[in-house]
Amino acid sequence: MKKEIKIKPFWYSDVWLFPKLITVITTLDAQGRVNAAPYSHIMQYDVMHKRPRMMIGFRQDSHTFENICATREFVINCPSADFLEDVMETARFYPEGVNELEHTRFTPIPSRKVKPPSLQQCPQIAECTVDEIIKLEKSSGIVIGNIEAIVVDEELESMGREERIRKMNLPIGLGDHERVEYYYGIMDNLVHYTLKDTPQSYAATVDIKTELAWDDDAMADLMKVPPFVRKMVTAQVEKHARSKGADRVNRQHMAELTAEFGMDDAVMARFGKKGAG
Repeated sequence: MKKEIKIKPFWYSDVWLFPKLITVITTLDAQGRVNAAPYSHIMQYDVMHKRPRMMIGFRQDSHTFENICATREFVINCPSADFLEDVMETARFYPEGVNELEHTRFTPIPSRKVKPPSLQQCPQIAECTVDEIIKLEKSSGIVIGNIEAIVVDEELESMGREERIRKMNLPIGLGDHERVEYYYGIMDNLVHYTLKDTPQSYAATVDIKTELAWDDDAMADLMKVPPFVRKMVTAQVEKHARSKGADRVNRQHMAELTAEFGMDDAVMARFGKKGAG
């Protein structure tokens, strides 16, 4: 049996179980003073590498949100589970102007592209500038940030996904109780699945219906696109060609669109295909 329950304040935290990435966001206030606080209402907003962005939710009266509004820069630091006590130290409600990092084991280091410091002990870091700030009426503040730099521990770059997950040991936030007791999950049981073809297989998507005529070399480039996104790419390329006043798709149209979306050889290689152009 299932039961509808009342939607209460903090439903996202203590009613609805929503595992979240734990981060420590560092900012500077208008006077250049450092602030650090933990945030988990964060997600990728635009995954294409031409314009990577993050979206983060804040209380509008939080020091972090006020600092971001004033300086338009911030750093998203992802600590390992070894630093959960330090993360919780930054969660305490210190007065404005207090540098929470001074009460932790975190070591601030210069960031590469923005003024707020990064944290040495965090294996992955995103340095951001503001793209857009949205102040919801009687609710949260939303910041959409441009990722200016992604910085990781050097050894992580060459690791496969599973090895990297285990090495970083990032804690997962699992909510709180009465804003005092907090719960976290630690990556000690990683389950791995491999996606299988449907019974019809991806081959069923090879025959794509086109509305415009295509040059042979443009069609050859289209066939290098992974089958499961080929229909979408076909529509986008034809839309792009029409915007150029063309009634026929050529290789240049294909190249322009793949470049716009960052679909280069490195991206195509992830799907076992050689990139177009």
